[in-house]
Amino acid sequence: MSEICFMPARKLARLIRARKLSATEVVKAFIAQIERVNPKVNAIVTFVPELALKAAKKADRKSRYAGLPIAYKDLMPTKGIRTTFGSLIFDNNVPTEDGALVERLSAAGVVTLGKTNTPEFGAGSQTFNKVFGSTKNPYDLTRTAGGSSGGAAAAVASGMLPFADGGDLAASLRNPGNYCNVVGFRPTPGRVSAYPEGNVWNTLSTLGPIARTVDDCAFILSGMAGPDPRAPTTITESGDVFLKSLRRSFRKTRIAWSKDLGGLPVGIQIVGRYRDDFGVLQLAHAFEQAAQAWKRRPAIAT
Repeated sequence: MSEICFMPARKLARLIRARKLSATEVVKAFIAQIERVNPKVNAIVTFVPELALKAAKKADRKSRYAGLPIAYKDLMPTKGIRTTFGSLIFDNNVPTEDGALVERLSAAGVVTLGKTNTPEFGAGSQTFNKVFGSTKNPYDLTRTAGGSSGGAAAAVASGMLPFADGGDLAASLRNPGNYCNVVGFRPTPGRVSAYPEGNVWNTLSTLGPIARTVDDCAFILSGMAGPDPRAPTTITESGDVFLKSLRRSFRKTRIAWSKDLGGLPVGIQIVGRYRDDFGVLQLAHAFEQAAQAWKRRPAIAT
């Protein structure tokens, strides 16, 4: 069961389509992991295992995601499933329609397991609220999981989900991704429809994925992204572009970096370390080490 929970999402989808695993087996494995780990981490705040198993039994093996489970951030409307926005004001709120992201992923075969924790209305770089309390970092329960998508990042890091969604205005995908040793990716505004957001012209915040690897991030983002006539800022290009990008050769690719992002305060130790070509090589080595670190699972999740 534990190996299923830490298997790459793309591999899980292939095994389900090839009938080497059933969607029900996969969902049961993640349910068991949530029941075992979530009481310590508090990342999944609304849990609907019965609905997930019912959907898994009906999963179409021909679909791209073939019954893989997800829990949506508690800012994302989910029809018939409690959505509190992390606020006592909406403590008993049950939406009557899905957000566009939920519609799109459900149609592609993703199974809803519940909701992930967020600060009230997503406002904060930590994840706690008066409805559900604090989400813990699965690597160290005394530390923060970051925010505002901290519930999503903690759940993915500890094998309770293969991937998750989140939103990002000021690093709300990237911050918890870093804190929890997973990949949080902020796409270009307009890649993912935010319907039914009230301000249809908003391009400051954007929705995106969290996963354990870049490959899985691209995999789930390909299902999230795409045009939506209800959201006029959405980009018309299909989300399949993200899967195609993984096959690109990055040889001779040039990368630009800034030591201060145009004048922002950065620690002198950081600037000094990367002030020359040798420093850039050190940075590349640090990235290489970080790429290996994701293989180290949180102790509480194994």
